[in-house]
Amino acid sequence: MFEVITWGGAALSLAGLLGLVWCILRVMKARRSGLSDDELRAVVQGVLPWNLAALFLSVIGLMVVIVGISFG
Repeated sequence: MFEVITWGGAALSLAGLLGLVWCILRVMKARRSGLSDDELRAVVQGVLPWNLAALFLSVIGLMVVIVGISFG
């Protein structure tokens, strides 16, 4: 049973990592497009909640992995 928890936590962590990569790519694309400072700031402010959610998901996934390993 704890093996399932461990692999589930790894999947959560991987999903969070993919979300972080998406955020990085989105901001890099906006920077390369030559937007003005205000437009770039708006893009970054729009990506920020997604970035924090992806980071939170990754941290929760790693905690679940640790719990699965500890109890398994």
